[in-house]
Amino acid sequence: MYSENCSSYSLADPTSREVPQGQGLQILLIDSSVYGCCCLILYSVPKGATTMEAGSITREELYELVWAMPMTKVAEKFQVSGSYLARICTALRVPRPERGYWAKLAVGKASKAPPLSDAQPGDLMAWLRADGLPAPVASKPLPPTNPQPRVKRPIRPVTGVHGLIRGAKEHFLAGREVKEGEHLKPYKKLLVDVTVSDAGLDKALGFANRLFNALESAGYRVLLAPSDAQLRREQVYEKEVPPPTKDHRPDPYGYSRLWRPNQPTVVYVGSLLFGLSVVEMTEAVEVRYADGKFVRASEYTPPKPSRRYADHTWTSTHDLPSGRLRLIIYSPYPSISWSTTFQETVKRSLASDIPQIIKTLKNSVGIAIEKLQEAERQAEIREQKWRAEQLRREQEEDRRREAQSIKDSGEQLEQVIQAWARASSLEQFFQGVEDQAAGLPDQECQEVLRRLGLARDFVGTQNPLDFFLGWKTPLERYVPLAQRQQGSGAEDGDDHGLR
Repeated sequence: MYSENCSSYSLADPTSREVPQGQGLQILLIDSSVYGCCCLILYSVPKGATTMEAGSITREELYELVWAMPMTKVAEKFQVSGSYLARICTALRVPRPERGYWAKLAVGKASKAPPLSDAQPGDLMAWLRADGLPAPVASKPLPPTNPQPRVKRPIRPVTGVHGLIRGAKEHFLAGREVKEGEHLKPYKKLLVDVTVSDAGLDKALGFANRLFNALESAGYRVLLAPSDAQLRREQVYEKEVPPPTKDHRPDPYGYSRLWRPNQPTVVYVGSLLFGLSVVEMTEAVEVRYADGKFVRASEYTPPKPSRRYADHTWTSTHDLPSGRLRLIIYSPYPSISWSTTFQETVKRSLASDIPQIIKTLKNSVGIAIEKLQEAERQAEIREQKWRAEQLRREQEEDRRREAQSIKDSGEQLEQVIQAWARASSLEQFFQGVEDQAAGLPDQECQEVLRRLGLARDFVGTQNPLDFFLGWKTPLERYVPLAQRQQGSGAEDGDDHGLR
């Protein structure tokens, strides 16, 4: 550390200059009116700075950068603002220096940098400038092998509004126009997976908030699924009476009229993902048509009897939201199908089942892992069958092409023989005419030779050897797989011999 009295630099506008490239040092001059001195700080450029040219950085490299040089310098290298870089640090869970850290460091009064916490399942692992804020990387579930005894930590209950619930009500209300009693259809697609009507919105979000906080308190993270995780969302069945079969389609054409988010809401139980979906159930209600719309029969008030006006109305049965909730827990992995549901009744609230829900999630980890392993095994079997089928088809095609090459080569050879015989016959005929013309008088001989030239020009020059040289053997047309493999093996042997 070197310091001297000077007043040409200020803390609000620090000036830095780089030493020649390759030395890996940065010089920062800071003038602080608090400490009354101008300080010269030399710091090295960390290894992670080399990836900034590509516009990407991991959370470990970003941690080294923000604690090795001021945030403004790091932001300049990425061509972003300091506030945007702070948002990236927050998204990657990277601690950053507090305000005034570098001034305190100049006089040796700065606190020690906090360590970088370990990445948890679902954490953002890297930032790519072209993609804006980083996307989380989903961890692949692994079966527990030789589990180590875990030290029990005191449970710290999570309270308040969960991050997925905060601000969700406004987005749900700002959506497409729906009829009275229908489920909401918000424009925003990156929302918590809640399918509910306007009347039941507060209740559904309140239950989801309690459930998410309880899961977070138990150590299970709840968040939206990563966009690149290739997960699926279970189809929601909103009717209170369960379907007769598991594969039952609520619509005969397979089209659901309910809103669905772009990404499922998932909970991490260890490294395994479970999908969560809250839906307000519907019940069959008798409705009456009046004044151009359907209303509940229990809420219908008939008009006063009149001689002039008749009450033209009729009743029907519609599925309307009941105000009671159902929670669907499912496996979001496309390779397996597993789900279970919890639903409340008139006498029992769904919030009272939260402890049982958490217990069910914990007990379902082993089942889900077994299903994933079985799905991987079945996928491997399918791939082996596919490879065997591909090999069988290749062998059949190889035999077909080998037989075709033999057939084509024989047919071409017969054509060469016929062309040879025809060319030889023509040449023998022309030579005989020329020999006969030699014994004729000069005038007749000249006439015969002139016409003989015309005949040769008409037929053209035909060399029998040209036909033969154009013939291709079966191996020149197609080399069978067995001979190709033998040839490649011989070449490999020659290469090993040369080495």
